[in-house]
Amino acid sequence: MLFNSYQFLIFFAAVVILYFSMAHRFRWMLLLGASYYFYMCWRVDYAILIIASTLVDYFLCLRMGQVEKKQRKQYLVLSLVFNLGLLFMFKYFNFFSGSLNALFDQFNIMSRLPLFDALLPIGISFYTFQTLSYSIDVYRGSRKPERHLGVFALYVSFFPQLVAGPIERSTRLLPQLFRQNDFDAERVRDGLKLILWGMFKKVVIADRLALVVDQVYSDPTYYHGNLLIIATIFFAYQIYCDFSGYSDIAIGSAKVLGYDLMDNFRRPYFAQSIPEFWKRWHISLSTWFRDYVYIPLGGNRVSRRRWLINIGAVFLLSGLWHGANWTFVIWG
Repeated sequence: MLFNSYQFLIFFAAVVILYFSMAHRFRWMLLLGASYYFYMCWRVDYAILIIASTLVDYFLCLRMGQVEKKQRKQYLVLSLVFNLGLLFMFKYFNFFSGSLNALFDQFNIMSRLPLFDALLPIGISFYTFQTLSYSIDVYRGSRKPERHLGVFALYVSFFPQLVAGPIERSTRLLPQLFRQNDFDAERVRDGLKLILWGMFKKVVIADRLALVVDQVYSDPTYYHGNLLIIATIFFAYQIYCDFSGYSDIAIGSAKVLGYDLMDNFRRPYFAQSIPEFWKRWHISLSTWFRDYVYIPLGGNRVSRRRWLINIGAVFLLSGLWHGANWTFVIWG
């Protein structure tokens, strides 16, 4: 189910009406059921993956809460191995196998690695990072393990930001899921405005620019000069309006229901420097890498050589996160 579809508008309207019509204690059930339905509209059997990630991290983190911090590492490692293992199998296994097979061909090595015949589960990169942030937060002691399995499952699968972010932190979103939200006409109006703005960016701007970009980029040797430059500029605004449009719809949808998701884009093309740009672009992802990769590696509180390695590692992982392709590795 796409945000820019009539199905989503009908689905969302039904969820909002039911949500404010029922008692607070039942609302998490509605949202959890709606979130799984939203996800299974794409493919039913892949809901098993998000359920598995939810259960594994729920029980591992409960166990973390029962032991001293020095004993928690083994459970954190299990969480990392399980979740990143699923992500690797479905998103990166064929990329690495195909790359090694191509290398074997160059050296006339007859050995062939198998390929994994499966579609990429939608949103797996987003909910994997979201549930990992919870495991790491529990390991660090930033929050206590969540004992309510249903609410934790809702945190992992919350439909407004399930497939395109923002990637929320457990310390920010989980407490909100226990909050009683009364109907607030002003908040609903603000949320609907944000949804409409996101729809405008996605449907009117991004999808129209894509018509030119796709045509030029599909055969770049046929086009020359200014048209290549125009297509490249269009592409920059296409990806911004596409991605930020989805984020606006997600943030607006959550706001209508009474939940606050973090800003994901803050006019990045108005940035005055590269560091400022990365503080404005896909904020939930860049801050995730900062908090859970860059700072644990030592950040900038190390030698210059190590600092450059830390930055390189973060952006290499960021490139791979965006897609299993050598173009993304080179970009990173």
